[in-house]
Amino acid sequence: MQHISTPVQEPPGAATGGDGPARPPGSQPRTDPAPLLPDARPYRVLGTDAAAGADPALLLRLYAGLVSGRRFNTQATALTRQGRLAVYPSSTGQEACEVAAALVLREQDWLFPSYRDSLAAVARGLDPVEVLTLLRGDWHTGYDPYEYRVAPLSTPLATQLPHAVGLAHAARLKGDDVVALALVGDGGTSEGDFHEALNFAAVWQAPVVFLVQNNGFAISVPLAKQSAAPSLAHKAVGYGMPGRLVDGNDAAAVHAVLADAMALARSGGGPTLVEAVTYRMEAHTNADDATRYRDSAEVEAWRAHDPVLLLERELTGRGLLDEDGIGKTAEAAEAMAARLRERMNADPVLDPMELFAHVYAERTTQLDEQAAQLRAELDAAAEQGAGAGQGERSAQHTAPGQDRTTDQGAGEAR
Repeated sequence: MQHISTPVQEPPGAATGGDGPARPPGSQPRTDPAPLLPDARPYRVLGTDAAAGADPALLLRLYAGLVSGRRFNTQATALTRQGRLAVYPSSTGQEACEVAAALVLREQDWLFPSYRDSLAAVARGLDPVEVLTLLRGDWHTGYDPYEYRVAPLSTPLATQLPHAVGLAHAARLKGDDVVALALVGDGGTSEGDFHEALNFAAVWQAPVVFLVQNNGFAISVPLAKQSAAPSLAHKAVGYGMPGRLVDGNDAAAVHAVLADAMALARSGGGPTLVEAVTYRMEAHTNADDATRYRDSAEVEAWRAHDPVLLLERELTGRGLLDEDGIGKTAEAAEAMAARLRERMNADPVLDPMELFAHVYAERTTQLDEQAAQLRAELDAAAEQGAGAGQGERSAQHTAPGQDRTTDQGAGEAR
């Protein structure tokens, strides 16, 4: 079969260099991508001249958040090993991103977290037990999103991003002073939802900021096998929004870059894509064996760039923090962990009928039918259990000798 090539259609006059008709106004592309391009290297504050201009009070708040966040991560991981949580995706090593994201928000702003961002929700002011309710398997979410302006922790990858854009666009149409901050991992940038969210956000100039926590791996897949772009921040240019690259372990730098992006969005300047280069110190979850796909030497190398130590070194070097301050901060974090441990060790009282709560604003006929069916099954099971209990009591009354023999054998077995 002969292959016939079709030439690319050119505007009239383009092939000869002549003057053709101008493009329709709505199709005019951006001609200068330079202002959208990220810096070649991640932006840093700690250990640079920029640190001298950082607000000491903000640095101390960030430090307290990092120490408390690290302890929250270790306690939640321990609760998982004890069976109190079904799963926990630790953000150890990424605390700078999590805490900075929470502190940069105003009260009216919204946070859209991923499944790994429980610490960001806690730093935003949510009850830690309510945040962990999803990961315990009790509810789809354990808190009221409208009360705290924190969307439910998103287990499906990147689905929270279009939601953030929709909320931000609606707020803009209503004239509300609201900015949405959406968190996602490097793996989430390979999802279609990521593309759709960024494309709509840029076209609509929605007041939303996307924070990509590039922790090196999408479970076991390294970034180099996901994207050939110079950085994930470079992807912003293709959508027509600024891209920023920041050291994700430098809490002061992450806060500064996010604050700039939030201010741009709030002023009507549209969305920004921020890539924070960080590292996942723990396994993907407690069900993952990270030693199968990365070397321990790589993990140890990143420990030297620990976000807690980086900020502690800056604060002590400037005389803003001493051993007493370090100790008090650690004590406060330990007290938080103790309260969390005590409350999580109490078994929750669950009602199966709560399956039908908060599904629809007005419950449908089908949901009513399902609820009635479950109610009948629960009542039947309760009656059966009561009957079985009565039968056991009758057997104990009519055959006490047999019961004593059984008890004696059980005692010998113990």
